[in-house]
Amino acid sequence: MPEIRNYTLNFGPQHPAAHGVLRLVLELDGEVIERADPHVGLLHRGTEKLAETKPYNQSIGYMDRLDYVSMMCNEHGYVRAIEKLLGVQVPQRAQYIRTLYDEITRVLNHLMWLGAHGLDIGAMSVFIYCFREREDLLDCYEAVSGARMHATYYRPGGVYRDLPEAMPQYQAAGTQWHSAREMAARNAARQGSLLDFIEDFTARFPACVDEYETLLTDNRIWKQRTVSIGVVSPERALQLGFTGPMLRGSGIEWDLRKKQPYAAYADMDFDIPVGVNGDCYDRYLVRVEEMRQSNRIMKQCVDWLRKHPGPVAVDDHKVMPPARAAMKEDMEALIHHFKLFTEGYCTPPGEVYAAVEAPKGEFGCYIVSDGANKPYRLKVRAPGFPHLAALDEMARGHMLADVVAIIGTLDIVFGEIDR
Repeated sequence: MPEIRNYTLNFGPQHPAAHGVLRLVLELDGEVIERADPHVGLLHRGTEKLAETKPYNQSIGYMDRLDYVSMMCNEHGYVRAIEKLLGVQVPQRAQYIRTLYDEITRVLNHLMWLGAHGLDIGAMSVFIYCFREREDLLDCYEAVSGARMHATYYRPGGVYRDLPEAMPQYQAAGTQWHSAREMAARNAARQGSLLDFIEDFTARFPACVDEYETLLTDNRIWKQRTVSIGVVSPERALQLGFTGPMLRGSGIEWDLRKKQPYAAYADMDFDIPVGVNGDCYDRYLVRVEEMRQSNRIMKQCVDWLRKHPGPVAVDDHKVMPPARAAMKEDMEALIHHFKLFTEGYCTPPGEVYAAVEAPKGEFGCYIVSDGANKPYRLKVRAPGFPHLAALDEMARGHMLADVVAIIGTLDIVFGEIDR
């Protein structure tokens, strides 16, 4: 028989399971991984340096593009850091809206992760199921911001605007692809306000999660591909800098929403799911349960927002723009508007760090201010980077096919890793 020697294999960046522009250099002994070397930098866009050249508000949109599956959670980390610098107190209604949209974003992220992870491992149907629910939640993004992905909805001092009283409805195409009955069914939940639409979603979403679990949780092939794969002990997870579901999957109950509450999380009733074995299967179970808990939080936010109208932004035109109606009558308001969108505002000198529990883990922004209208230094603490750094350790001794399952369980998006 011919001698089998170690050889090196390029995995990605063109590989469909590479989740972006990941290039892995794998050293193999037959099909067994001896070393996995992640090469990053193929996407590098210099986000932090770009943010240091622009007024604070003009960089909110960059945060959306870091992890383009967890858009508003990224914005939240950045605007919280600015609010800390300015000493701004955000109105309570805006805090509840942020909490609501953070959880919508968490479900959006986990649905994308679950569908893509399923595709990677060979479970194709679940991808279609997950995207069915993602469409509704992306409509919620569009309703408040006009954009389905890069929303730029959070602003220092609050949010861009209050929740709309009407939901956009599906319109029949000119060629009449759908019957009147089908159109009525598609628009049934869209007859009221955005809050009505979200409440309807929270009522039916648990049954949707049940469907995902019926497809996967006790599926023999799914368990063969994920159980005892990529095991990380609790002690090692802490040493490697894991956060989010990667840390909780190893059995450590750490969640910033509970341990260091922000926005309206201190008033929310929800549980922190944790794993036992620290393998791919436990991390799957943690994320699925997180979707159920996010649904609980969304329902609580909807109930509170119905009963408590009020301002959604601070009444300080040095930070938030004046109403458009006011600009037509008041020259001072017009000047504030132009000054805010051209020069921005200057922050007191100092340094701050603010973090949120993003869907993938702790997303934080460290800002150093020298008193100017732009950051002297911005450093983004992206949750995916330490997870990717552990890929070599998690993959050693596993088969080549298991690398795909491990990449999937990391839930990495390269916008935040390559920055």
